Amino acid sequence: MDSNNTIAEKDVKGGYHFNGNFKNADDLSHALAGLAGKYQDLVKTEKALVLDIFEEVFNHKEFTGRSGTFYGYEGLGSIYWHMVSKHLLAVQETCLRAENEGADKEALAKLNVHFHEIFEGIGVHKSPEVYGAFPVTPYSHTPFNKGAQQPGMTGQVKEDILSRFGELGICIKEGKLHFEPTLLQKEEFLTVEKKVFFFDVQGKKHETMVGKNALFFTICSVPVVYEMAEMEGIEVVDDKGVSKAYNQTCLPAEDSANLFKRNGKITAIKVKIKL
Repeated sequence: MDSNNTIAEKDVKGGYHFNGNFKNADDLSHALAGLAGKYQDLVKTEKALVLDIFEEVFNHKEFTGRSGTFYGYEGLGSIYWHMVSKHLLAVQETCLRAENEGADKEALAKLNVHFHEIFEGIGVHKSPEVYGAFPVTPYSHTPFNKGAQQPGMTGQVKEDILSRFGELGICIKEGKLHFEPTLLQKEEFLTVEKKVFFFDVQGKKHETMVGKNALFFTICSVPVVYEMAEMEGIEVVDDKGVSKAYNQTCLPAEDSANLFKRNGKITAIKVKIKL
């Protein structure tokens, strides 16, 4: 073995992969032709087999997508924005898995940097000048000749929602709701007090003030406020206005169950976190 990875390479689990730069069988064919010296005899005898394996693996002829029915705004560019969000979610899952498996701090820091770099590539962070139109308009519903004509939002939005909740550190372990925002950045917190609106489990509209250095969201129609603090902890308010405090970042099983049931017994949660 001379570690030549022009055609394929071995991954850490022992699996083999074709060169990721190959777009089609022609690329593979050119690469095989470019192999020199001792590989030439192998190329002559095995080229057809290698090409057959390549086509069997990728089955390109079956992946025509909607290429036969593109409607003006559709095309490879339409897929791109959705794929960025898919990539973001996959990297986030890797970050969270590394955290759970006890990866060292340096590795975690590098993974987190990659996550936020990808996040900056999402359209919502682009100016209209760069994007070509207002970035959060669902262009698949605009006239044929308008805007950036990128319809990826309808498919993209689910990955973006999942990744945002991942940033908030929302996870469930053994029936308990945990708040572990290891990917959350300080820039997400308010710099001034702000009024926000939300709907409770009965669908009733409420308003509340969220203070500086805080962040607001809801889960199961219950308002949650994150506050930056020196010590971690949770404060839970029940339907009688009584508060319970815990020196931890997860809800006890009973409180978690009430939250998931949306029975109205939990009316607010305040989480103190260290960033």
